[in-house]
Amino acid sequence: MLGSFTYCNPTKLYFGKDALDGLNEELPKYGKRVLLVYGGGSIKKNGIYGKVVEILKANGKEIYEDAGVMPNPTHEKLNEGVALARAAKADLILAVGGGSVCDYAKAVSVSVNCDDDPWEKYFINFDEPTCEIVPVGCVLTMVGTGSEMNGGSVITNHKQKLKIGHVFGENVFPKFSVMNPEFTYSLPEYQMVSGIYDIMCHILEQYFSGTDDNTSDYVMEGLLRSLIHSADIAVENPADYEARSNIMWTATWALNTFVAKGKATDWMVHMLGQAVAAHTDATHGMTLAAVSMPYYRYILPYGTEKFARYAVAVWGVNHEGKTQTQTAYEGLERMESWMKKIGLVMNITELGATPEMLDGIVNSTKIMTGGYKVLDGKDIRAILKASY
Repeated sequence: MLGSFTYCNPTKLYFGKDALDGLNEELPKYGKRVLLVYGGGSIKKNGIYGKVVEILKANGKEIYEDAGVMPNPTHEKLNEGVALARAAKADLILAVGGGSVCDYAKAVSVSVNCDDDPWEKYFINFDEPTCEIVPVGCVLTMVGTGSEMNGGSVITNHKQKLKIGHVFGENVFPKFSVMNPEFTYSLPEYQMVSGIYDIMCHILEQYFSGTDDNTSDYVMEGLLRSLIHSADIAVENPADYEARSNIMWTATWALNTFVAKGKATDWMVHMLGQAVAAHTDATHGMTLAAVSMPYYRYILPYGTEKFARYAVAVWGVNHEGKTQTQTAYEGLERMESWMKKIGLVMNITELGATPEMLDGIVNSTKIMTGGYKVLDGKDIRAILKASY
């Protein structure tokens, strides 16, 4: 039975080859001082930086820069960004990059006027901001996280060996996001494939929960089939606009809070993957891929009916003459074969995890309660051992 819920998503999207023109509509709504946030400088090499700066100047903006946002934004970098935003007296934070840059921009936005330690307030205590929030806009150059249309923000604290995400309320969502699939063409294949699996994992985290007949599950099955189809094309031809645009759009719908409505949601793959990343600093989507198969095989007996449905609806498994359990496992086998085919990392050893890290990763794993089995420390240890 679909439960009661409230749904609102205030982010305005500009999608397509001319999406960057949307900046000309949005920028006049904000003050003069813009903090331009980006990563390692690839946007300067591929020309996106120049295009954005040209539009900012044409709209009479003063530009202040916060560069060097890393793939797993750190507590130290957040503090640096807060200082830069305060010095600039930023009226708007414009994030140009992938999900990590967008996540980071949101963390800065809620911290600029916060009197408390942002790490403790938002990522340990999970408080909501009570201070004035600096608005955020995004120009997306990598897809996967869905950060362009949600309140999520993930920050890593290396000293504490923690990588934690806070899903903020709608007042922290980007006010607008610019989405041109062509801006993602220059991504290395490793990053593209990592983003593709992040999308898949977002959908599965929400899909593998609950046993009711829920409209969201039908939507997610369609999103998964579309993603698999387009991913196969994009791996062969990264410049296929139709495939890349479908992947970009699927990524947004995978985590803009829409399909989560009426669902308990799981999120243990993310908790396991983020714990691995806290110790290895490995790429997000790859940490998810490396722990997924051990996790799903571990919990399958507790949600066999849904895993069997997934096998048939998404992977086309013929269930005739098979038990529900046989059908469910065959679905995971097909998923695993596809993951290997597109080049995903299938174990955490390849990501730099050593046996000596096991205790620390177990201790860094937050336990969620929305899936088919609530894990304990022993379960987490068994899954992680199977992930090496």
